[in-house]
Formats: sequence, structure tokens, C-alpha cells
Amino acid sequence: MNRTRKVPLRQCIACRTKRPKRELMRIVRTGEGELLLDHKGKMPGRGAYICVSAACLNKAVKEGLFARHLEVKPGPALLAELEYLLGDRPD
Repeated sequence: MNRTRKVPLRQCIACRTKRPKRELMRIVRTGEGELLLDHKGKMPGRGAYICVSAACLNKAVKEGLFARHLEVKPGPALLAELEYLLGDRPD
């Protein structure tokens, strides 16, 4: 008997669409209060998910969605890393 596994869904903080967890990027607020990009999705701390698109990143930064969901503003290093990862992808 083969069982189908349930695919965990998460919601993008910018466009509010639900997608499989693996299709989204996770941003984590650590215990020290800094924001980090969680590549594997298993870091401890409060997390927020965002689509892998420049449009969602721009909306999240413009409207202060990271600060609203994680209670910390992202630093320039994190924003630069996210822009670099999304730079060569179409919207």
C-alpha cells in the first residue's frame, strides 16, 4: 500500500499565495534578533516565507512586511543576498 505524503503549504508574506514549502524562501529571526536566509528550512527561530520572485521581494521591502511579520527590519546584507539570488530570475 503506497501512501501519498501531504505536502506542507506556506503562505508568501507579499503576495499571500499558498505554495509548497520547498518553492518558497524562508527568512528567520534568530534569538539574537537578526534576520538570516534559511537555505534548508530547518533553522530555529521565527520564520516568514517569500516567493522566489523579485516582485514579491520588492513589495515586502517597500511595505515593511519583514518588520511586520518578524518584528525586525532586514539589514542591507540580507537584502543584498536576496537581490543577488533573485537577480537573474524573471518575475
